[in-house]
Amino acid sequence: MAFSSSCSSVKAVNSRWTSPSPSPSSRLAVIPAFLHRRYATSVKLTATSAALKTVEQTTLTEDNKFSTVGSDSDEYNPTLPKPRILVAEKLGEAGVNLLKEFGDVDCSYDLSPEDLKKKVAETDALIVRSGTKVTREVFEAAKGRLKVVGRAGVGIDNVDLQAATEHGCLVVNAPTANTVAAAEHGIALLASMARNVAQADASIKAGKWERSKYVGVSLVGKTLAVMGFGKVGTEVARRAKGLGMNVISHDPYAPADRARALGVDLVSFDQAISTADFVSLHMPLTPATKKVFNDETFSKMKKGVRLINVARGGVIDEDALVRALDTGIVAQAALDVFCEEPPSKDSKLIQHENVTVTPHLGASTKEAQEGVAIEIAEAVAGALRGELSATAVNAPMVDPEVLSELTPYIVLAEKLGRLAVQLASGGKGVQSIRVVYRSARNRDDLDTRLLRAMITKGIIEPISDSYVNLVNADFIAKQKGLRISEERMVVDSSPEYPVDSIQVQILNVESNFAGAVSDSGDISIEGKVKYGVPHLTCVGSFGVDVSLEGNLILCRQVDQPGMIGQVGNILGEQNVNVNFMSVGRTVLRKQAIMAIGVDEEPDNKTLERIGGVSAIEEFVFLKL
Repeated sequence: MAFSSSCSSVKAVNSRWTSPSPSPSSRLAVIPAFLHRRYATSVKLTATSAALKTVEQTTLTEDNKFSTVGSDSDEYNPTLPKPRILVAEKLGEAGVNLLKEFGDVDCSYDLSPEDLKKKVAETDALIVRSGTKVTREVFEAAKGRLKVVGRAGVGIDNVDLQAATEHGCLVVNAPTANTVAAAEHGIALLASMARNVAQADASIKAGKWERSKYVGVSLVGKTLAVMGFGKVGTEVARRAKGLGMNVISHDPYAPADRARALGVDLVSFDQAISTADFVSLHMPLTPATKKVFNDETFSKMKKGVRLINVARGGVIDEDALVRALDTGIVAQAALDVFCEEPPSKDSKLIQHENVTVTPHLGASTKEAQEGVAIEIAEAVAGALRGELSATAVNAPMVDPEVLSELTPYIVLAEKLGRLAVQLASGGKGVQSIRVVYRSARNRDDLDTRLLRAMITKGIIEPISDSYVNLVNADFIAKQKGLRISEERMVVDSSPEYPVDSIQVQILNVESNFAGAVSDSGDISIEGKVKYGVPHLTCVGSFGVDVSLEGNLILCRQVDQPGMIGQVGNILGEQNVNVNFMSVGRTVLRKQAIMAIGVDEEPDNKTLERIGGVSAIEEFVFLKL
């Protein structure tokens, strides 16, 4: 069992520090693997942030090694064979024409999985919408030929990102062009549901005249909860305000000033769902949001609430929604997306008389379709030219030597980000992050771009549909209103290791675990790599020592004998395996923090029993 004292302090030397410019050799490490000498004789690496400024042009020599050249040109050589581009689903004419200017385009729709695998073996770029599954088998069938997959839309649930990265294939999407169309469809569903338009239309076409049956509700003065205040959520809120509705929103990353400018109050999740007359969903589908609208969530809602979903079907437990409709907790629902698309014909949800449905029409306007077509065509053509796109959703390849040295610290950085964001609470949202690197190395020998990107990834991805990597980390952070500052502290340790420790602080937010708040009033956690394994070494002002494997339970307790045994027995009785346990305290027999690493996720009853131990003042369960 490991016991630690309070976190140590180190005097800062040149503490305010920004990431150094990499050496020429490390610059080449961020060139993506999808560059191919058939199409790129010289490349100018572009990116979306100050940390990834334009660097020297590069070229591939005949033995496929990179070398710097002095050419000013960054265009592909038109005398070389054109890339072959397969468009597997309907794409707007403007986008197709743009692609034809760059490559040989094959528009083949409704391909079977077998036909798709045959075609990708002779394809350099593939463009799909949501209907085509780009699986691991597809990437394997391409045998390294496929360089880019373009998703004409936002979600990439149908693309195997891990397989794409393993096969050196870049995946890009088109996240902005259909924003207005999706928002308009959300408002259309809201209004038609409130006035029973679909049901009344079906009734009158059936020869009936039932005016009294289809009395609706007014929108003016009602409260709309926008769950997710990103691009689409913002546009829905703007339009709802114009209809005279009171709009509130829950989004842990939404900048408070942007919400205030629209007259929108940011609130907690529970406050949003419990006070709203209408709830409009605009959140991504992630492990944290999957079926987040379930029996427990519906039980907290105002009776007679009305639900709209034009985001992702998987955020709703559809069986639970049917039960909520049957009991009257949910008066009506208007759905454009479903867990399975198309849904079964005998679905109780689809057939429910109080449900209005459309077949995933959120982006289906002529204007949006053309916009998406142009956006994805430009991204795919740019990628084939060797440009790094701001809409890239999987990581570019990194030099093996750099990656080998940083690998354990990359894992540590992402896990610290994931832990930190789970310790934040309230409707204000995470906006300011401070990262402190303690290292014995000179500033020119430590490039923290990848570490910063992984911290950003850990903070943003658990509750967002953004896919963060070295290329787009700063761009996405800025887009989310997330400000990340970096500092360096020089320590007297071995320069053999790139980093001694990493500290992540979330500023100006409330915490759901008071023990994680440092003396400065900010959420603070710190970690190290020990024997190649990431460890959590500090929580708030408490020193701990726990391996960041599996999941983590933090307990703030009275420092007294027997606490480890009590909690260990509770977990053992439920067959939850403890892989590591550490207790840190500031003063003997006062307060302590117990950090427990567990392999399994304890159920709610087990966690309630831990919280019921008299000496435990608070606890939190954290997923890694």
